Amino acid sequence: MLWGTLLWIVVGLGNPGPEYEVSRHNVGFRVVDTLADRAGVALTRCRYRSLFARGSIHGAQVLLVKPLTFMNESGFSVSRWQQALRLDPGRIIVVHDDLDLPPSQLRIRVSGGHGGHRGIRSVIEAIGSSDFLRVKVGIGRPQDGQDAVTHVLGPFEECDGGVMEAAIQRAADAVEAVLQEGLGTAMNRYNVRGARQTRMA
Repeated sequence: MLWGTLLWIVVGLGNPGPEYEVSRHNVGFRVVDTLADRAGVALTRCRYRSLFARGSIHGAQVLLVKPLTFMNESGFSVSRWQQALRLDPGRIIVVHDDLDLPPSQLRIRVSGGHGGHRGIRSVIEAIGSSDFLRVKVGIGRPQDGQDAVTHVLGPFEECDGGVMEAAIQRAADAVEAVLQEGLGTAMNRYNVRGARQTRMA
């Protein structure tokens, strides 16, 4: 299947199901939902074990994708879409949570390893390349005595809720900047320290 003018795949990583909807691990889903709302489309169609919608963002034709395979097998959906649309890995943007960034801080990165993130590892293994774009949304490290799994699968603290909602909006802005203005401009604007981002919000 080819959609001739399609230029980008934007994938949000997360886990399906209402019990995970507001978890830290699902910020990727929430960013893609935000992009869908802005584009006036709904992720209601299902293919390759994912929800998807096609839309236009600042003139760029984009496929928005939310894998339904659970985080550890996210690469299945990404690889199937990439093969179907015959896109270079450099035309794939993956949005995901990051433990190593403070809550709300963003980082745009091209290629590299998975950094222990199982969803990213699955994508790298499935498409056979690490040369895709990542928009990372910081969720911070767990508190002393709390394991990482409990942390990522838990909801944001009440005091962090507003900060993270703003971060989700900024992450959607960052994806739009990549599509509209290019990678270099987007990285210069969003790869900054959290304090500066807070002032920008």
